[in-house]
Amino acid sequence: MNVLFLTVSTGSGHIKAAQAIKECVDERFENSKTQIVDTLKYVSPLADKVIVGGYLQTVKGIPQVYGKLYKLAEYNESLTNFCKSVNRLFSGRLYNLVRDFKPSVIVCTHTVPLHMMSYLKLKGMVNIPVVAVVTDYTSHLFWKLDSIDAFIVAHDYIKHDMIAMGIDEQVVYDYGIPVSKEFVIKKNRQKILKELKLKDKLTVLLMGGSLGLGEVPGIFRSLLNCKRNLQIIAVTGNNKKLKAELQYYSLQSLKDVKILGYTDRIADLMDASDLIITKPGGMTISEALAKELPIVIMSPIPGQEERNAQFLINCGAAARITPGENIENILCQIIDNPIRLRHMKEMARYLRKLHAAQDITNLLGKLSGISQISELPLQASAGSLLPGISNYNHL
Repeated sequence: MNVLFLTVSTGSGHIKAAQAIKECVDERFENSKTQIVDTLKYVSPLADKVIVGGYLQTVKGIPQVYGKLYKLAEYNESLTNFCKSVNRLFSGRLYNLVRDFKPSVIVCTHTVPLHMMSYLKLKGMVNIPVVAVVTDYTSHLFWKLDSIDAFIVAHDYIKHDMIAMGIDEQVVYDYGIPVSKEFVIKKNRQKILKELKLKDKLTVLLMGGSLGLGEVPGIFRSLLNCKRNLQIIAVTGNNKKLKAELQYYSLQSLKDVKILGYTDRIADLMDASDLIITKPGGMTISEALAKELPIVIMSPIPGQEERNAQFLINCGAAARITPGENIENILCQIIDNPIRLRHMKEMARYLRKLHAAQDITNLLGKLSGISQISELPLQASAGSLLPGISNYNHL
């Protein structure tokens, strides 16, 4: 089985979802050929710089603007259709990739390549099963596309939202957001503490996502000033400036602190921790749920992260801290309340989907027997696919 994974690097969650499924496919099918492609980088480095760069600058600098656009696109089909049209402009180069790779099935973990594939299928250029993996705990009009063979959503609650949006119930699967197998396996806490040179005490894991965004500095300082005898693990991702800032603050405290930049040991850090304070990215939340780790949400980006936060809080799986709120009170409400703590862990067990990657892999196996690629000459079909553009190689 040949599986082509199409994603976009707006944060690490979309790529990590693709990696989790790829990991399972490679283990399950020994002769499989798999490839993960950062779609915009592949079809147009300039477009990637403009679109992804613009997104990152917006969520960092003026997240409220992004939130308003996200909400507007939920109810304004004209805006949604405009975004889809922009994405379709690059479909030609993506066709070249599909033609050369000859996948049995295509998995899209981001809406941008999904729009491209939907368009190619509607134009009759490809007849390959396309699977969409929604990496947040919410639905959006961006995902409403024709000719998509399967939509993977985080939970049955989200499945109902997708159906209400007009997507065929038969193609929506509530398998969950796929996480790597290292988050499914529970490791020995004492062993991890020893490996990471950490103490055996109340441990709080603080994360700002791969970009190190949010109120991390303020919450970090509050934890340093907390009267509790606790240990802090802070992960700053690729944000070197943030790491240096936290290291400076830590020098002024006697608290036990470990500050990490980008690390591939998040699963181990979660096993070593008693609670996580994090931005509610869909992948991070799914990983924490898999570990049954009580979640405190901070600084959600307006849009999908706000929806993730709302979903988790409504389900009782998370609490939320706002700027200026007393971190000590939040810890008391969770750590010192055995009923609350037990309920959060029980809800994590209820919401988590430990076998998401395996279930998705099984589905890919079922779908892969019906694929084929149109052998129409590329130049001859250019006019029907992209009116006004005669040569895909010039896109």
